[in-house]
Amino acid sequence: MSIYLDASVIVALFTDDPFTDRATTVLASKADTVIVSDFAALEFSSVVARFVRIRSITEEQARTVLLNFDGWSERACQRVATNGEIISRAEAFVRRRDTSLRTADAINIALAESLHASLMTFDEKMSVAARVLGVPLTATHSTH
Repeated sequence: MSIYLDASVIVALFTDDPFTDRATTVLASKADTVIVSDFAALEFSSVVARFVRIRSITEEQARTVLLNFDGWSERACQRVATNGEIISRAEAFVRRRDTSLRTADAINIALAESLHASLMTFDEKMSVAARVLGVPLTATHSTH
């Protein structure tokens, strides 16, 4: 099974996050192919930069986190680029009235759909929208 990761999952994998254990466990048990887009990588980099600005991590820690992500994503993932077709599809999702999608979420859902991959996210609103749009999800919620 191919799993497309959004930034919430990447943040959990590479920072001290409440979802770290769950992200690691789900990926270890379910993913044959892990997909990371340039867009999700950009979102992740933005989160890391915000962590530095709010002083929850140092510049040095940020460099290490980003280097670890870069190495892992090049070695263990299928990297994909976001193109104009994806943006157009995301725009169509945003224009629908049965979801209340934010732009970034729509782009990630459109990427997963175009790759015929299951979307993995810890964002509940994004999960709800993906279900409405018929994009499969990788279960990320505890069964307890």
